[in-house]
Amino acid sequence: MHIAIAGNIGCGKTTLTKMLAKRYGWEPRFEPVDVNPYLEDFYKDMSRWSFNLQIYFLNKRFKDVVEISKATDRTIIQDRTIFEGVYVFAANNRKMGNMDQRDYETYMGLFESMMEVVEMPELMIYLRSSVPHLVKNIQKRGRDYEQKMPLGYLEGINNLYEDFIMNKYKGKVLIVEVDNLDFEHN
Repeated sequence: MHIAIAGNIGCGKTTLTKMLAKRYGWEPRFEPVDVNPYLEDFYKDMSRWSFNLQIYFLNKRFKDVVEISKATDRTIIQDRTIFEGVYVFAANNRKMGNMDQRDYETYMGLFESMMEVVEMPELMIYLRSSVPHLVKNIQKRGRDYEQKMPLGYLEGINNLYEDFIMNKYKGKVLIVEVDNLDFEHN
């Protein structure tokens, strides 16, 4: 079984993924943020590094989803999916002008080719959060490169997540409002 945790930066995806994996003995898959060679550069110059960052994530997420499809004997819980990378993050970078049309079309062509072998998770848990809540969590987490992230970037991602979950994603979704939850401590 494949379960995915979706949501904006700082909403608690990694925390919930770890907790559910530990509680139920599921195999966790995490977004490769700590080893991503483009992430810090992206936050310094979004328009220069947007395409590189999105291709890096697309490649990693595609490898993950192929491996997940082969794991028929266990449950895997994944922190962010290939679908969010495309319909939320790449779309946001295109919308903000960080990725030009040529690069976006190249990226989407690659994604569409990948979709010939990709299946949706059996369940996507969407952690819905307000931007002020996200900012508080991002500050608490303390990654230097995230601290100067433009609010417009987070707001754009939030808006695209709503559109993605409500209009584009065709799989099963459980929406969890996280602004007033502390599932890590309670």
